[in-house]
Amino acid sequence: MSASQTASSLSAHHTFPSFEKKSETPVLYLPPLLSSLPVGFPTSEFSGSELYQPRLTETRLPDIDQASLSLHKALHSFRPLSSGYANQPYPDAFNWSELELTLEDEREWYCVVFRSKRKEGSDGSALYDADAKAHSEAIANGGIILYWYGVPDPTTGLNLASCIWQSRQHALAANSRPHHIRAAKLAGQSYERYDLERWVLRKNQGEPGLVLEEYGGGDVGW
Repeated sequence: MSASQTASSLSAHHTFPSFEKKSETPVLYLPPLLSSLPVGFPTSEFSGSELYQPRLTETRLPDIDQASLSLHKALHSFRPLSSGYANQPYPDAFNWSELELTLEDEREWYCVVFRSKRKEGSDGSALYDADAKAHSEAIANGGIILYWYGVPDPTTGLNLASCIWQSRQHALAANSRPHHIRAAKLAGQSYERYDLERWVLRKNQGEPGLVLEEYGGGDVGW
């Protein structure tokens, strides 16, 4: 992808939100960013509320397996359960129980959760730009299915962001990429609080629903 194409992709799918108290139209919700499928895969149609319609990135995944394709389709309906989701445990923050895959699917995915609170007066524009580039970089290199950026809670200032990966190895590989390294450095300077959680999202064969468990070690996914 050329530099101009990358810039176009970032501006189209990572519009920087304003959280100024004086804003007359505060951002209450940012939709999930679903990684676009590899070339040749049909685009899933969205039929739910326009409010929760996910954005599809211009950068495409290089490959995807069948179970992850089913999850990708289900995540078109991914949404928070309340406006206070950033203060909730990860399993209680989103509508996991409403997401269903085909019965024959059996797989695990790796979820990373970022809980943060920005330092008062910090400028988030550089961090947001670095984060957007890191996201595009991760898609191009493969593995990331969904990125939930989130919006800080207007009362507590806490934010919950999350990534769903095809495997833990994909997530670890992304950590060594240059844009991710820059974003991580800026995060350390910009946040008063920054905590990481790791979860396993599991689909058992013969059951349509998903199960979330805290990550306990070892590989996840393929």
